[in-house]
Amino acid sequence: MNEQSSEQNIDKLNQAAADANTHATDQEFLSRLRQNIDAVDCEIQNLINNRAKLAQQVAVVKKDHAAKSDSTDDHDPIFYRPEREAQVLKAVMARNTGPIADEKMARLFREIMSVCLDLEAPQRIAFLGPVGTFTHAAALKHFGKAADTVPLTTITDVFREVEAGTAMYGVVPVENSSEGVVNHTLDGFLSSSLKIIGEVELPIHQNFLVAEHTKVDGLSRIYSHQQSLAQCRHWLDVNFPNVERVAVSSNGEAARRLKNEWHSAAIAGDVAAAEYGLHKLYSNIEDNPSNTTRFLVIGHESIAPSGQDKTSIVVSAHDKAGALIEILKPLSYHGVSMTSIETRPERPNKWAYVFFIDMAGHVQDPNVSAAIADIRPLVKDLRVLGSYPKAVL
Repeated sequence: MNEQSSEQNIDKLNQAAADANTHATDQEFLSRLRQNIDAVDCEIQNLINNRAKLAQQVAVVKKDHAAKSDSTDDHDPIFYRPEREAQVLKAVMARNTGPIADEKMARLFREIMSVCLDLEAPQRIAFLGPVGTFTHAAALKHFGKAADTVPLTTITDVFREVEAGTAMYGVVPVENSSEGVVNHTLDGFLSSSLKIIGEVELPIHQNFLVAEHTKVDGLSRIYSHQQSLAQCRHWLDVNFPNVERVAVSSNGEAARRLKNEWHSAAIAGDVAAAEYGLHKLYSNIEDNPSNTTRFLVIGHESIAPSGQDKTSIVVSAHDKAGALIEILKPLSYHGVSMTSIETRPERPNKWAYVFFIDMAGHVQDPNVSAAIADIRPLVKDLRVLGSYPKAVL
């Protein structure tokens, strides 16, 4: 059944209900509307299952192609295609006519796609844990709730898990709009061959959480990650100026601690609240409402263009005056927009540095490819960390 015929059926149901309302009581009209909703639900369910069957057929084709391929690189078929998912989600928002908002509609499709991908091949996703952190929320936002998400203790552990193939992909934080870059993530790329295959932008909304047994009048401490405490400093000064603030390893850990403490509260996000069964006493208490964290999705494969992409490179420059200006000139010459640049020490060399540069476009785009080619002879080393779709949701 195509989209047009589905809409026609729904319009007929709505019109029939409206016509019936002419001679019906409010209760009778409400009953007919509910019958129409039931009919639409059946249609939606059938269409979702049809989509799932198509996804299973895609899996069969990919497996057959891999079995017939002479290339060792193709023996393990790739089921998750970030560029394809980005294109689908953008198309969903482009054709959406409401009343559901574009992003909310895309989030519904995100979950449908997650379930269908799980039918093709279950996805194991490593993330910087524990459960309930914003990195956990980013992993769920990007891969959907059908993915098997695995919390790990450190960013280094996430890199190792993906490198070893124990996890297919990893999600790590790289930058916060208020607190700056996450150096551990950048350093991870210096000793790893993994690629960036995607990005997630997550608005950071902090909640003041309590447990069912918490006695708010007797609060003596507030747990959270150091960054979250900093992001809510003004709100805490106004509302709980005399309560001790205790920095812990993560917001997930902060939420977990409330289980056995009646005199404590935690600052954390929605995922932590749901995971640990906590009540949001106050919502969105962050001092900066536009506070956002960017996360990277890491994996092994190169990603095809999606139409709206970013490319990340790491460059080891020569130790000479004007080295950075020399590196940036080809970007300007070829009309490539640089979106960010960060500097890290080039270990083990003393007083030597590498530059992490993000730019708009895909490495297959002629201007991006030309700019990178012009930079290579100017530096000691240049590695393309990946070209990947810009965050859609």
